Amino acid sequence: MSDIINYYNQFDEWGRLDREPIEFQVNWHYIKEYMPKSGTVLDNGAGPGKYSMELAKKGYQVTLTDITPRLVKIAETKAKELDLGGKFDGFYTADARKLTMLRDEQFDASLMLGPMYHLQENKDRIEAVQELHRVTKKNGIVFVAFMSRIRHILTSLIYPQNWKPNDNMDTIHQFSQTGCFHHADEGRFTGAYYFNIEDINLFMESQGFETLNLLGSNVGAILPQDSWNYWKERREAERIIQLLIEKATDPYLLGISTHLLYIGRKK
Repeated sequence: MSDIINYYNQFDEWGRLDREPIEFQVNWHYIKEYMPKSGTVLDNGAGPGKYSMELAKKGYQVTLTDITPRLVKIAETKAKELDLGGKFDGFYTADARKLTMLRDEQFDASLMLGPMYHLQENKDRIEAVQELHRVTKKNGIVFVAFMSRIRHILTSLIYPQNWKPNDNMDTIHQFSQTGCFHHADEGRFTGAYYFNIEDINLFMESQGFETLNLLGSNVGAILPQDSWNYWKERREAERIIQLLIEKATDPYLLGISTHLLYIGRKK
């Protein structure tokens, strides 16, 4: 976990969602659709709190956790800058597998949009989801983000020099079996785990959730910059984003999305 904390200490996660707005816009569209009308929300593994701030603006009472102390501090500062401090019940530095500061069935809805990326051992993934289950009320809604294994294989084939050690077929074949990825270049995204898409619903259901939806948060990642430039010049980029939002739940497109959003209900 120290490598992950070091990575996020250097990385601008708030800025990433500004630079790559499709993921945020797609997720936020569906979060609003499935979120209860009011209540308490946990944003677990929230980073600097991009989603938390929007939830607080909507009137929800938010609790924020993240494993990186620097990001928790940034989130607390952002809340004060936006005059949202009163909508937060706490900012905690915490491991998603051990939310000991939180009560059983405390939240009407819970988000976990980061931790599953980095838990490479199955037992750790189970612990994190069990904790999410514990702190969420019965019939509460959960939103959990995953990364797609097949999409990362395709990305490695397209940009092998950017995703070492996935710059040769032996390593790519190994990754396809394990889903575990450690970037060979120091300081790059590391300690990562990518799910097979067909395993996500089954995994969450095995931990006590009813599946409501599974969607591709960023199908638009397939478009190269030249394509985006073309649509921006035509002033149609917003229409592209609306199309991607509409098509996000198409099961035939999930494999080309870099990130996936699972939406479920606690049984």
